[in-house]
Amino acid sequence: MDKTPPTPSSEILRIAHPWLLLASILTYALGAGIANYLGTSIRWPVYLVGQAAVLMLMISSFFLREYFDRSPLLDPLRKPGDPPRLVRANLLQIAATTLTIGAVLTVLLFSQGVLNPAAFLALGLAFVLALVYAIPPFRMAHSGYGELITTVLIANLTPALACLLQFGELHRLLAFLTFPLTFLTLAAGLALKLETYAADTQMERKNMLTRLGWQRGMVFHNLLILIGFLLLGTARLAGLPWNLTWPGLLGLPVGLFQIIQMQGIAGGAKPRWRLLAITAAATLALTVYFINLALWTG
Repeated sequence: MDKTPPTPSSEILRIAHPWLLLASILTYALGAGIANYLGTSIRWPVYLVGQAAVLMLMISSFFLREYFDRSPLLDPLRKPGDPPRLVRANLLQIAATTLTIGAVLTVLLFSQGVLNPAAFLALGLAFVLALVYAIPPFRMAHSGYGELITTVLIANLTPALACLLQFGELHRLLAFLTFPLTFLTLAAGLALKLETYAADTQMERKNMLTRLGWQRGMVFHNLLILIGFLLLGTARLAGLPWNLTWPGLLGLPVGLFQIIQMQGIAGGAKPRWRLLAITAAATLALTVYFINLALWTG
């Protein structure tokens, strides 16, 4: 029986990686939340323009990746009466549109006088990484290091940019709070790749999990979660206020449940992929959410 072809809206949703966009929204709020916690009055127009610029950059990177991944031979031949389909040219049009919008937003930030050298450097580095991730000759998305690039974009550069746009400079709270999130974001990426590991290996699609192998990848995943929460806890000894430390640790039980699921799969238990995906996203999302709650209400 023929499989129903995907609709353009479902394809756009798949390519845009909504969970990564949501993660960037949460980490951007964390960066601005640090400025708020330090007593800075948040400039909401700047906040919204900066957030939109980050989202446009990420979306353009995802669609450029899909454009270069897809062969022109795979574009369906349209016949009169056929339902609309998303073809390769559409992918480039969407990427070009979002890049253009991002450029306009960057000009707006510059015109408002908030794009200081440090913020410009952070935004420029994010732009370079987004292109290196997606386009030839680099195409790091297929090198086994694509997950690392998206992790740095989401967990480090996005909150750094938000903090710089509001506070004007980096603060040590940024390192205390975002460095542990780097490990949790990378762990989430590994967990979400496990379901397609067999197909990725068969099709010789390179990602971090296929490079590591499923056994080492699962062990690495578990270590990433434990190290992430350990770093967050020990940051208290380095000067992170307790009222910012304990909210982040509220995500630990979910992270431990994520590890238990991984251990079960490694031991031969029947995988529950949807539950694993939800848990992986929840570990990161809840951790960032509770930290944000403390930053914005503290």
